[in-house]
Amino acid sequence: MLALLCAYLLLAPRASVASTHADLEQPGSHMEEQIRDMHAKVTEIWQELTRQRAAGGGQDSALHAACSVQPSVSLDAAQPRVSGLVLFRQLRPGAQLEAFFHLEGFPAEPNGTSRAIHVHEFGDLSQGCDSTGPHYNPLAVPHPQHPGDFGNFPVRDGQIWRYRSGLAASLFGPHSIAGRAVVVHAGEDDLGRGGNQASLENGNAGRRLACCVVALCGPGPWARQAQEHAEHRKRRRASECKAS
Repeated sequence: MLALLCAYLLLAPRASVASTHADLEQPGSHMEEQIRDMHAKVTEIWQELTRQRAAGGGQDSALHAACSVQPSVSLDAAQPRVSGLVLFRQLRPGAQLEAFFHLEGFPAEPNGTSRAIHVHEFGDLSQGCDSTGPHYNPLAVPHPQHPGDFGNFPVRDGQIWRYRSGLAASLFGPHSIAGRAVVVHAGEDDLGRGGNQASLENGNAGRRLACCVVALCGPGPWARQAQEHAEHRKRRRASECKAS
């Protein structure tokens, strides 16, 4: 099955080139229809592979990913330098995506301010976060229904430290966010209620402060972060109890 998928992926560019030459010679050919059919076959094979992997059950069916956030190289000196780590886990195809967000470097502002975090189309950091393209939107739907429209995250003491589950994205399948970019914005996401075109494209979330590329990894980073997150919550509760 995997060999067949690889064969389709290798043949797809050749078929496209051959169809393009044929199209030049015979106007009105079915090049677009052929490409669409090949894409459907590749998608079907991919989905079958993920079903077979999930059927095995256990920890082997889970996928993990890490994203090491760095400040955008296109920022001017007045902008904050945000860095940190975003970790993802999905136990099987169709399961909810979970994530840890641990970011620091936000300006000293009153607690309660928020920043938007989204998945963008390209894992291209050659021009900082500006080259990551628009929101990843494979189904051509308005914001905030894109895979990776993660919404707003409260900033506390210059940091975002948050666990979230049920995220509208996936590490499995043809719409996987692996290889794409996570972008941290300078403002809040208006969640599509801004009344203009930009609101339906990106939530008017403002400048791109920091970003990273989502890369598949082993379960180790997730396990360490889960333990650290639990300890952090315990310390915070103890501090709040003392202050009350």
